[in-house]
Amino acid sequence: MNTPQQSCGVFKIINLPKETVSAKSRVYRFSVVIEKDKDGYFAFTPELQGCYSQGDTYEEAIENIRDAIVLHVEDRLDSGEEVHQSESVSMTSLEVAV
Repeated sequence: MNTPQQSCGVFKIINLPKETVSAKSRVYRFSVVIEKDKDGYFAFTPELQGCYSQGDTYEEAIENIRDAIVLHVEDRLDSGEEVHQSESVSMTSLEVAV
C-alpha cells in the first residue's frame, strides 16, 4: 500500500489513503511508537492500551499496527465503549543511571 507521508521533525505523519475511507467511516488519529531491534520492528499505540504489533520492515509494522488499531477500535465501539483521543502526545528520550 502506498501511504501518503508527511515529515514533522523526527516524526512522520502517515495519512490514510482517501480511497480507503467510506462515507460511513469516522477517521481517528492515534500516535504510534515504532521501535527497531535485532528482530525487526515493534509498534504500539499509547492511547490504546494493549494495541501493538510487529513487522520485519518499518512499512510492514505500519501496515500491521494500522490493522490492529482498526480491530481494537471496532471492538471498543461494538462493546459500547468510548474511543478517547489525546489532544497531544509528547515523546522524549530520557537517560537514567543505575
